[in-house]
Amino acid sequence: MQVPAYYMDTYEEQAHTQVAAIGERDGAPWVAVERCLFHPQGGGQPADRGWVDGHEIVPVRDHDSGLVVAVARGEAALPVFSVGQQVEARIDLPLRTAHAALHTAGHLIEAAGRAQGWVLAANNHFPGQARIEFTAPQPDARLDTPEGREEATDALRAEVAEAIAQDLPVTWENDSEGRRVVHLAGLHSAPCGGTHVGGLGDLADVVLPTLKVRKGRIRVSYSAAHRER
Repeated sequence: MQVPAYYMDTYEEQAHTQVAAIGERDGAPWVAVERCLFHPQGGGQPADRGWVDGHEIVPVRDHDSGLVVAVARGEAALPVFSVGQQVEARIDLPLRTAHAALHTAGHLIEAAGRAQGWVLAANNHFPGQARIEFTAPQPDARLDTPEGREEATDALRAEVAEAIAQDLPVTWENDSEGRRVVHLAGLHSAPCGGTHVGGLGDLADVVLPTLKVRKGRIRVSYSAAHRER
């Protein structure tokens, strides 16, 4: 049985665990560990960087087994592992916290946009590409002029800054259907498979350039980092 530890503790950097399964993917061997620290790419978030017994890996979701499996990064091949073998799993924690900060900031910006009366249309939490897109069910005159768009962006910035200053908690639970739902206190709740910071006070350097409107969508680009721990 595999435990998705990346959901339970964003900040768990390494674990002594054992091999749960082995197999092949596109002719290359993979290994799955019981206590899985590795978040695979998905939900708008890139995959973790990790190591199994010092061998650098990329985690991917194996649809046949349902497991998160580790494949070799680059051209190097993984060694032969055996089921039950004791191994050490480790992630690149600074990279993980960078991803978690971007993902959490995206949820926070979504909450701020909803407060403006907008509806989520799309999101992307990748570094250098992070953005939240909305539609406006009701006409919003601010979106028609450069000055108005700056005013609307300032409203988002103020909402985001206040929530961070209050250090509102970030929590999660499984709903009645087994879905993982992430909560930003009372501001926002959504089913989500990403990693998140422990509290909004962990966010730093959240920057929102002036929003853009293209083809009926409100695009809010952003950047964010994790505060130094």
